[in-house]
Amino acid sequence: MAGIATEIILGKKLAEMNLTKKPLRHYGVKEAVFPFNMFPEVDPLLGPEMRSTGEVLGISDTYGMAYFKAQEAANSRLPEQGTVLITVNANDRPAIRRAAAKFAQLGFRILATEGTHAFLQSVGIPSERVLKKHEGRPNVEDAMINGEVHLVVNTPIGKSSQIDDSLIRMTAIRLKIPYITAVAAAEAAADGIAAIRERSEAVKSLQEYHG
Repeated sequence: MAGIATEIILGKKLAEMNLTKKPLRHYGVKEAVFPFNMFPEVDPLLGPEMRSTGEVLGISDTYGMAYFKAQEAANSRLPEQGTVLITVNANDRPAIRRAAAKFAQLGFRILATEGTHAFLQSVGIPSERVLKKHEGRPNVEDAMINGEVHLVVNTPIGKSSQIDDSLIRMTAIRLKIPYITAVAAAEAAADGIAAIRERSEAVKSLQEYHG
């Protein structure tokens, strides 16, 4: 791919390269490994800096299972049951519907902060409201400390809720609770949990995948 890109930069056209499409029967998910567990007081938000200390790869016949494998390899194994905390910004609420519905279908209990809870209720997805830290107690931090939360889905809201967002992410790291900060990843996680429950996939070698 680097060679093809270089030729395009130099003016060559894709149509001139006699390229053929090679369909793959498997999926690969690469996951970066970050050292946030070594710095529990640091908010694990990503910026332009290079912060990863390595990367892992999950390969499977399905996208969901590949994602599940990648998370497990990155030492952030997704739970197969329990409670998922969902707190997403207003722009992401419509998009989180599919993942939330899948978690509910899988039998997960869903905790959600006020805005997310109201949205989920409006589209018929059962959830329980949990307070943010500044709203009183028991709150989201209490639920996490008490072992009630097994997966966190939190898309950053911005400056208006920066403290609450940071608290949720840092608490998740401190307590080794897997956390997700993107809607697409939440969907992949739900699909991966569904796939791992079936456990129908046989282990394959790299040679079998690429043969």
